[in-house]
Amino acid sequence: MTKPLKLRAEDAEDISVISACLQDALIPFSEMAYLPAEQRFVLAVNRFKWENCDESRAERESYERVSCGLSFERVTSVRLRALDRANRGHILELLGIMPEDGAIVLLFAGGGAIRLEVERILCHLEDFDEPWPTPWRPRHALDEDAESG
Repeated sequence: MTKPLKLRAEDAEDISVISACLQDALIPFSEMAYLPAEQRFVLAVNRFKWENCDESRAERESYERVSCGLSFERVTSVRLRALDRANRGHILELLGIMPEDGAIVLLFAGGGAIRLEVERILCHLEDFDEPWPTPWRPRHALDEDAESG
């Protein structure tokens, strides 16, 4: 059993680590909030525990997910692309987090994105619950190509 993750990001390299930890995280649209008075954007996500999924255990019957909190500080504005604000029950699948000049972009399956305009990079990730088993390991086109080739 691994310890709960608790990470802090202050630059692009740190964000790439958090992005890797959150690849394939499931995020209910209703579990996101922009708090303009605090200059904070917060999310509650269900992340796949990639750190427990090495090649020697690639064919396991059970994997794990865990609830995780994610916050971005010093956020001055938030813009959505190809996401319906009215569909609060929608579950988004996070593909990655990309730092840009003055911004951080969260990219989702299906082409949606959230762009956070930031004064500087400051992000916190923390697991806040016990992991639970799941029989499903996220698959990607590259995984399938490697298996068939």
